[in-house]
Amino acid sequence: MVSRVIPVDEFDLVIFGGTGDLARRKILPGLFRRFISNQMPTGSRIIGAARSDMDTEGYRQMVREAIAEFGGEESKDLKCLERFVAQLHYIQVDAKGTAGWDELHALIRFEVINAFYFSVAPSLFGDLAERLHNYKIADDDSRVVVEKPFGRDLETAKELNAILAEHFGESQIYRIDHYLGKETVQNLMAVRFGNMLFEPLWNNHYVDHIQITVAETVGVGGRGTYYDKSGAMRDMVQNHLMQLLCLIAMESPSVFDADAVRDEKLKVIRALQPIDPHHIVRGQYDATKTEPSYREDAENPRSHTESFVALRCEIANWRWAGVPFYLRTGKKLKARSSEIIVVFKDIGHSIFPGDEKRHRNILSIQLQPNEGMQLQVTIKEPGPGGMRLIDVPLDMTFAEALGPDAEDSTDAYERLIMDVIRGNQTLFMRGDEVEAAWAWTDPLIEGWQARGDVPKLYEQGSSGPEDALMLMHREGRRWHEIKE
Repeated sequence: MVSRVIPVDEFDLVIFGGTGDLARRKILPGLFRRFISNQMPTGSRIIGAARSDMDTEGYRQMVREAIAEFGGEESKDLKCLERFVAQLHYIQVDAKGTAGWDELHALIRFEVINAFYFSVAPSLFGDLAERLHNYKIADDDSRVVVEKPFGRDLETAKELNAILAEHFGESQIYRIDHYLGKETVQNLMAVRFGNMLFEPLWNNHYVDHIQITVAETVGVGGRGTYYDKSGAMRDMVQNHLMQLLCLIAMESPSVFDADAVRDEKLKVIRALQPIDPHHIVRGQYDATKTEPSYREDAENPRSHTESFVALRCEIANWRWAGVPFYLRTGKKLKARSSEIIVVFKDIGHSIFPGDEKRHRNILSIQLQPNEGMQLQVTIKEPGPGGMRLIDVPLDMTFAEALGPDAEDSTDAYERLIMDVIRGNQTLFMRGDEVEAAWAWTDPLIEGWQARGDVPKLYEQGSSGPEDALMLMHREGRRWHEIKE
């Protein structure tokens, strides 16, 4: 199977924070891959903008080193690499001052698509947006990309949206969540709305419950001080897991259009019920003989911030009424894995003695590390000796189903940046969507803070606190095992 690469129009992309970690690890190596794939036109330019004191040649050398470290096999193509870095430029700018802005204006070409990537702290969004307009660098056709966190609560999210709205229309703002750029995440919509097989079953008549898990093996390490002001709820649930929940639960939009899709996602968020305290489990990873605890990593011996959270949610609409959605995410768990598990109900009547309620159809959607899907079905065990039933998976692991192209699957950042250039906002969060997510999240956080809840300790390399297992066990259900 040969994947199609559709080139985008010529562009100038300015990366504010162009010397930062995200630019070096993801943005620039991703753009290099799009260049090698002939999706990025030769005449396009990437302009790094930051406080660092360097010139364009120094920046090009930094990018060479970043691609050598993070660019994968493609980085070995030195001829392509030199053609790519020839399209790079660098401007030293002061986000809060005047230095560098006239030079940036002089470098921008207004006859091509202009996009501005704010790979900086949210506190600088307003300063950058104001200067882009005061120096007449951005116009009504420009696009601006902003990274999460989109605030840390509803109030700050509204402030950020208001700051951006002073200078850009909503159609110009691209709030990037890299989870939405993953191949399998997009396939959720293809599976749901492109196959007659699933849609009649995708409701409370046939689905028993749905699990969404994002597990990480790393701790908070070098970002412990930052993370301790955030926690798993703000860092993961309010954005990544919320978006996965929306794509799983949303109604079909009338057309595959950015606002039509985001309208349906917004309806899901607004239909989320408040959560009772006994349906929330929070945890912190404990120390081992060789590894520090969360509190040691966070440098806060009295921290009540969670490195793990599990929730039981319900959506108050006709399709999903009564169906529990279980969400969990955590650090220092047994494997790095992101997956969605759709567990269908038992058959109405089993004609096979002894097999009642022992077999269920389960759709497993693996987002990382190995993207793909499995549908568990029940068949007869081969061999003589009666009717013995076993469960087997119908496997659609991308690497096997799509061949070599799957190994070359586009990274999330690559896909999303190309969508920015195309002007396609389907995979980006809208302002009212962000605010609705915080409006649901804030009362949960305020509730456990008011109660003085202390996170439960859990072992590193485990599946999280025992209370998280009981969240499902007391309802006769089990979490799907966390495994790579």
